[in-house]
Amino acid sequence: MLQPSAILGQLKDRLAAGLDALPLDRTQGLVSLVLALPRVPATAPQLPGPQFQFLHIHRESLHAGYGSAAEWQADGPDRLRRLATAGRRLRGHWHRADPAGTGFDAFAMLGFAATGDPAPRVDDHLPNALLWVPEVGLRTSEGQAALVLSAALPAARGELRARWEQALERLLPVLYEPIRGPLPAASLTRTFTEPDRGGWSDLVHEALAEIAQGELEKVVPSRRLDVTGTRRFDVGRLLGALSCLFPSCQIIDLRRNGASFVAATPERLLHQRGSELEVDAIAGTAGRAEDTERDAALARALASSDKNLREHRVVIEAVREALRPCCNEIAVPEAPALMQLSNAQHLWSPIRARVAPELDVLDLAGLLHPTPATNGHPRRAARDWLRHAEPFVRGWYTGAAGIVEPDLSGELWVLLRCARVCGNHAELYAGAGIVAGSDPAEEWDETEAKLGAMLTALQYA
Repeated sequence: MLQPSAILGQLKDRLAAGLDALPLDRTQGLVSLVLALPRVPATAPQLPGPQFQFLHIHRESLHAGYGSAAEWQADGPDRLRRLATAGRRLRGHWHRADPAGTGFDAFAMLGFAATGDPAPRVDDHLPNALLWVPEVGLRTSEGQAALVLSAALPAARGELRARWEQALERLLPVLYEPIRGPLPAASLTRTFTEPDRGGWSDLVHEALAEIAQGELEKVVPSRRLDVTGTRRFDVGRLLGALSCLFPSCQIIDLRRNGASFVAATPERLLHQRGSELEVDAIAGTAGRAEDTERDAALARALASSDKNLREHRVVIEAVREALRPCCNEIAVPEAPALMQLSNAQHLWSPIRARVAPELDVLDLAGLLHPTPATNGHPRRAARDWLRHAEPFVRGWYTGAAGIVEPDLSGELWVLLRCARVCGNHAELYAGAGIVAGSDPAEEWDETEAKLGAMLTALQYA
C-alpha cells in the first residue's frame, strides 16, 4: 500500500504533466485539473483555513473543498440571481482536464442563509449567500476518489505549479490518517435558550391565532439553544459521530474564519441532473421508541394523524405550485412514506419532475426556497410573520447548501439539525410546523427531539 509521501510524489509528477493540458493564457474563467487517487480516504481531514465537506454515508459519496480558487458573495432578495449570473459566466469558461479519465469533474459549493436580509450578520463566519470554487476539491464515489485542483485565469505555469504543490503538501500527510473515534461522553451545559418554554407557548398560540383568522395555513417557528462543553469541540469527531448516529442523513460542515456550521439533515431541497428533478417533501414528525412494538405504534399513529397529514399536504401542494410554471410530468407518491432516523421519524414524499431545459440549480433553488417545511404557507405571509415574531435571526439555519457542477446542475440540502460551533461553544437550532390543532407542549417536545440529534453528537466531540 502506497504511503502518503509516495502518493504525494506521484501527484506532483502528474500535476506537472497535466498543466500542459490547461489553457493558462486565457484572460478569464477557471481551470481545473483532476488527479486520480490510488485509494479512497476514509473521510476529509480538518485543515486550517476555509473548507467545506458534504458526506453521505448511505450513498458512499463525499465532496470536500479547501481554500478558494474563486468565490462570489451576495445578499438581498436577488442574491441567487446575482450568483447565477456569475455561475453562467463561468459555464463556457471553466476549462477542465482529466488526464487519467477518472470521470470525476470539478465542482463548486453553493450555500445561503434562511433569508436574504443582509443584517445583522455573524461577522466572523459565513456571508449571506456564497458560490465557492475550492482550490483543492476531493470527490469520492463508488470506491473511487480524485483530487480536483482549480485556479482563476490567467495563471503563470510556474506560479500555479508551486501553489498547487504547496496545497497538496498540506493535504496529503493527513488525508489517509485513521478516523479518530469518539471521545468519552462529556457533559454539556445549557447556557441560553430563546424562546424559553413560556415564550415558546406564547409564540405557538400567536401562530394558531393567525391560522384561525385565515392569515396562515402553516408556519414554522424555531428555537435557539446555546450550550458549552467541558472541552473544545473537535469538529472532525463531531462529523464522525453524526455519521454514525445518522447514516441516512447528509452531513455538512462549512468552515470559515474559525467557526464551523455543521448540519445532519435528512431533507434535500432538490437534486437536478439535466432535465430530471427530485425534491423531498418532508413534514409531519413523531418520536422513536426503543421498544419495537411502541416504535411501530408511533409510526402507525404518524401515518394516520390528521394533523400531520394536513401539514404534509401543505408542503406537497407548495412544491407543485412552485414547479408547475417550469416543469411537467410532476409525480407525487399516492401516500407518504416513513423516513425513520434514530431520534425521529417523518412523513416523506419524494417528488419527481421534468425541468425546462433553460433552468439550472440556482433558478430552482429560488423557486423552492424557503420550503413550507421550514417557513410555512403561504410563503410570503409566513416569512413576514416569522421576521416579526421569532426572537432571533436564523442565519444559515433553514438555508440550504450543496454541490454545483460546472453545467450548473447539482444537489442542495436544507440546513436542519444544525449547530454553529466555535471552541467549546455551540448554538443549536430546531423548529416545528404549526397548523390548526397543534399543541404547544407537543411541539416543544418535537423541537427537543430534534435538538437531541446534535446534542448527542456534541457529547462525543
